[in-house]
Amino acid sequence: MVSDSSQFGVNNNSNMGMKEENRFSVTAVENDGKKNGIHMGAAIITRPLRNSAETVERGDPNPQPDTWLHDAGWRRKRSLAQLTREALPRMENYRNSKRALKRPSLGELHGDHLITEEDEKQNQRDTKSPTPAMGIKLGWIQGVLIPCLLNIWGVMLFLRISWVVSQAGIGLSLVIIAISAIVCVITTLSMSAICTNGEVKGGGIYYIISRSLGPEFGASVGIIFAFANAVAASMNTIGFCDSLNDLLKNQGVKIIDNGVNDVRIVGAVALVVMCIICAVGMDWESKAQNFLIAIIVGAMVDFVVGTIMGPKDVTEMTQGFLGLSATTLAHNFKPDFRYSENLNQDFFSVFAIFFPSVTGIQAGANISGDLKDPASAIPKGTLLALLISMVSYAAMVLISGAGALRDASGNLTDLILVNGTVVDYSGLASCVNTTGGCIYGLHNSYSVMQLMSAWGPFIYGGCWAATLSTALTNLLSVPRLIQALGVDRIYPGLIFFSKPYGKHGEPYRGYVLTFFVSLIFLLIADLNTIAPLISNFYLASYALINFCTFHAALVRPLGWRPTFRYYNVWVSLLGFLMCVAIMLLISWVMSLVTFAIFFTLYLIVHYRNPDVNWGSSTQAQMYKTALSSAHNLARTGEHVKNYWPQLLVLSGKPQDRPALVDLGNLITKAGSLMIVGDVQQKKLSYKERSYRLRSSDDWLRARKVRAFCANVNGFSFEIGARALIQSTGVGRLAPNVLLMGYKTDWSTAPEADLESYFNVLHTAFENRLSVAIVRVPGGLDYGTVAEETPASGLTGTSSTGELRVRRGPLIMHADSDLDIRADSQPSSRHNLNLLTLTTSRSFTISEKSDSKEKKKDKKAIDIPRHIIYKSSSGIELSMEQLSQMTIFKKKQDGGTLDVWWLYDDGGLTILLPYIISQRSAWANCKLRIFALANRHHEMELEERNMANLLSKFRIDYSSLTMVQDITDPPQPETKQFFEDTIKKFTEETMGDDCLISKTELSTLCEKTNRQLRLRELLLTNSKDARLVVMSLPMPRKGSVSAPLYMSWLEMMSRDLPPMLFVRGNQTSVLTFYS
Repeated sequence: MVSDSSQFGVNNNSNMGMKEENRFSVTAVENDGKKNGIHMGAAIITRPLRNSAETVERGDPNPQPDTWLHDAGWRRKRSLAQLTREALPRMENYRNSKRALKRPSLGELHGDHLITEEDEKQNQRDTKSPTPAMGIKLGWIQGVLIPCLLNIWGVMLFLRISWVVSQAGIGLSLVIIAISAIVCVITTLSMSAICTNGEVKGGGIYYIISRSLGPEFGASVGIIFAFANAVAASMNTIGFCDSLNDLLKNQGVKIIDNGVNDVRIVGAVALVVMCIICAVGMDWESKAQNFLIAIIVGAMVDFVVGTIMGPKDVTEMTQGFLGLSATTLAHNFKPDFRYSENLNQDFFSVFAIFFPSVTGIQAGANISGDLKDPASAIPKGTLLALLISMVSYAAMVLISGAGALRDASGNLTDLILVNGTVVDYSGLASCVNTTGGCIYGLHNSYSVMQLMSAWGPFIYGGCWAATLSTALTNLLSVPRLIQALGVDRIYPGLIFFSKPYGKHGEPYRGYVLTFFVSLIFLLIADLNTIAPLISNFYLASYALINFCTFHAALVRPLGWRPTFRYYNVWVSLLGFLMCVAIMLLISWVMSLVTFAIFFTLYLIVHYRNPDVNWGSSTQAQMYKTALSSAHNLARTGEHVKNYWPQLLVLSGKPQDRPALVDLGNLITKAGSLMIVGDVQQKKLSYKERSYRLRSSDDWLRARKVRAFCANVNGFSFEIGARALIQSTGVGRLAPNVLLMGYKTDWSTAPEADLESYFNVLHTAFENRLSVAIVRVPGGLDYGTVAEETPASGLTGTSSTGELRVRRGPLIMHADSDLDIRADSQPSSRHNLNLLTLTTSRSFTISEKSDSKEKKKDKKAIDIPRHIIYKSSSGIELSMEQLSQMTIFKKKQDGGTLDVWWLYDDGGLTILLPYIISQRSAWANCKLRIFALANRHHEMELEERNMANLLSKFRIDYSSLTMVQDITDPPQPETKQFFEDTIKKFTEETMGDDCLISKTELSTLCEKTNRQLRLRELLLTNSKDARLVVMSLPMPRKGSVSAPLYMSWLEMMSRDLPPMLFVRGNQTSVLTFYS
């Protein structure tokens, strides 16, 4: 196809009379020029071509003709995908399969890092879209309608429909069918909405519910549904055996007793044969569907024709078959519930036996991946199958009720004949001439359909086709469902049975499990006993399908876009409530058992917490609920009774300062907010930042620390901390306490670092945050021990200094555990132990060992106290250092928790230690309180007032000490120690920001003496405490320098137990009002 250039608005050079050619020319794509999915007719813009004159001028020895087809070969053959890094919109870019095409990342397009030619070759995308494996795609008739009809037309159609009419009468039988139809139609509408909201893969009902409501609901219903299918296979096999027994009995043949034992023997053999057929993988059933459906339809036609024809002889009349009659129809219209099957029958007991006959609507959804157009095929085929089956059931009810008596004696003497014509058959129903009662009729015989048909053996063929095809389908689906559960690794016990064999991945172990489950229920050998149990399980499954659609339609996540529009959120809710109500009305005991089984399975999955992300509607609901709660919380005023310390912990990477994070977790636990702030001065790439956040989050999760990670990079510590203080949090969910580690190297650190640290305190107070500073002997920073050595490409390996838990290779669906993060990589899982430490004798250190094991270890070998431990990164640690790293995590056997509540900051100084004392690890520590006395001569009054205040605050403490000599001058050696500490900063060579002037020293002399005196009091009273909490001196802006302030903290914390300095924001966090 050659187009005139004027068609595209490009003028011909000759017409313009200009020598200068156009910079670009536009040509149309040839018919065979479709490349990388660009359809013909699109325009390609190419560079201008050199004409012959230009090539001669430039010295080209071989000039080419003036045509773009003779331009350079590389330009002629390159497609659009080779000219740009951009990816065109293609289905393969959106598949979750790891074999699918991946669009270039934002970093590649933006040019965040240089890509070498070697990397480009490795990462080069194939420009051709892979052709998906196109198997045989089924239409809605072959793929949905016929499978659904084969599943719905089961054992009840030929063996129990007449019994249902005899018990419930024609009227209530039609009501039972109508209720069943309403439940199934609503469920079909809900299922169609879910199935058309994305591809449905193997697993059927389990896959639908687990991907919609999450693994807890999906796995629980999946187990129940698999169990129901296995029992349904038993039920249909029993139906086949009953029919075969009846045929053998008519022929005078029996195996043992023509009863229960024959059913067990024949049924067991039939189960073995069907399981072998399924395991071998024969696909004859799908090919023989049309043949089977023809047999069933033919059997029903045979029944209708036979009923219209009427009885062939008097013998058939004595057995209750009178032909179509309005009198019989009127007589059988009302219910006649009797004692049958060891139970006084009623409406709902009969409904429970009938309902399994309408299950099977999920047959189309199970194979949605093999359908040409699932969006239209599933609703169209399933609804039409329901219509046909319900009409057929209703027709069978009317014909059975209008053509046969409820009771018949089988004796000719009960008939009154005149000239060979029956004129009165009332004696048949009364059975006056029999001693054993009536043995024929709708109530007493399950083979009425054979009696009423035109050719009786054809009914047997239809019954066998219906029962065996349904049983085979059930036996085939259960192992697949078990395999889907095992592949997703939801229940560990099912992983063994999910192992695939052969090129088709057949779950042979699953077939063995299914066989034994079905065999157990087959041994019951009673159809009416098994049917109600299946009804409960099927109703539970259908209830959850309706609830899935209701929940998704109510929450309406952006991913909820079903192409099937004929559903309604409230109709789905009605379907859910109907299923639950019918379950309770059928048998409230069995319903409670079903609910108990469901919630037990639910709690097992919830407790195991599988690491899957399927984008369920429960996740969307969680997001909306959290967002709504955050909005409502922001509109609610703060109240002192609901105060919780919400921490911003400046720890850097949490694994670098484990003690600081553990202290924060000790305060917040699960009841408050904690954000771990990480300021990185070096600018990180997106992958480095993502890896850093992910490893920190994994470390926190492994240690069961509930916290969020916030990361800023490319800023100094001061600016990064200010950014975190001002921007972290949402609404009321924002930090109100800044928790920092004490800067132990403040005296030797660069001046800029010291000033930066000090300014962070000012920033916190300026933003009205409380401040807490913790100092631990030996320091908090163990970053060199837990130093990370990421593998090439930042694949998310765990830190080399940490104990790793390795998992076996995961078997999963192609999309079972993928999320939408562009950097999605396998994340590591860290153990609760902090480090992997070994000695030269290869001892293993673990804090999880029981006391008995510890005693055994002590007896077996005595580990020297001075032994040196090495991390896997080669850093040596003493036992004391290891103990300090976990000081706030391990259990305290006793001791004291000393609180020096010097100044009223709103009560935070007393609240934090009280919270710590309530934790189980610190519950054995006694709370001792030290407070300042205002007047020396009123010590008793001051003490009573403080005791009264603590009592009103309902804070338990073991002792209260009033400190009265705080204003005494400090000892000379303490003064000398202080002067030695600040000597460096009093020299004139220091910068202005870190210089302690004589004026400052003299102005703050009294305040300095108080800090020195406090050191002496601390050494006297709290040297052996497990933790000391003290009011933090207020660094008044512009009046105290950074080195002087740090020297105060140094004086009060050197050579002391772990010290926590606290300063509230001067607003009350405690109240004694109710």
